[in-house]
Amino acid sequence: MIALPTPPSLDLKGKRALVTGASSGIGQGCAVSLAAAGAHVTCAARGADRLAETVDAMTRTGYAAKALVLDQNDLGALEPVLMDGAFDIVVNSAGLARHTPALDTTPEDYDAVMSVNLRSAYFLSAWAAKAMIAAEKPGSIIHISSQMGHVGGLDRAVYCASKHGLEGMVKAMAIEWGKSNVRINTVAPTFIRTPLSQPTFDNPERAAWIMEKIKLPRPGEVEDIMGAVLYLASGASAMVTGTSLLIDGGWTAG
Repeated sequence: MIALPTPPSLDLKGKRALVTGASSGIGQGCAVSLAAAGAHVTCAARGADRLAETVDAMTRTGYAAKALVLDQNDLGALEPVLMDGAFDIVVNSAGLARHTPALDTTPEDYDAVMSVNLRSAYFLSAWAAKAMIAAEKPGSIIHISSQMGHVGGLDRAVYCASKHGLEGMVKAMAIEWGKSNVRINTVAPTFIRTPLSQPTFDNPERAAWIMEKIKLPRPGEVEDIMGAVLYLASGASAMVTGTSLLIDGGWTAG
């Protein structure tokens, strides 16, 4: 009798996860996806009220979750969260966009976007991995990047720079931490319909541009990201590191 291969599992029971930017939109979806698979999820965000509503809804559903009010830009507050006992899974969904023509970009806008999208992401990754390695436990670090980390976009020079930088950072860190079984990847969505992005969809010109570039007949939804994050968090992706999972409806295909 032949031995069949063992199917991969998406079960996260017994795992501890941290999700930043978890109070709404994609981050909220990531937190729910991991919790539904059995992980205990620490949901972190700056806004206390919306975060409390999210965690209350999760616990009422039967998920294991707790709230952590955290400004990810405050590295002094971020470091102890990551170093005080290693998480098994860390998902960084915090991000900032300030879209202007490159000729109109101010140093203040540049610094603000880079600080959230790249600087805080760098040290979040380093401290998360340091704790995992010290605990001698495998781990998965996942960044919510963007299709704009692979292409350019109108009025998005600063945002693209931050996301291209994030993609390069992840590749280098994957090389460094692979032997310790710490994996790091990105999920790169197209335009996802959230309260934050709704003004873009409400602009007929912008909405037409989006649907011209997406090859599938609809924009992205938060649920489209949830499965990708669950896959990268679980043992089903045990050989996946240093890569970007594009959830872009074919935008970057050409």
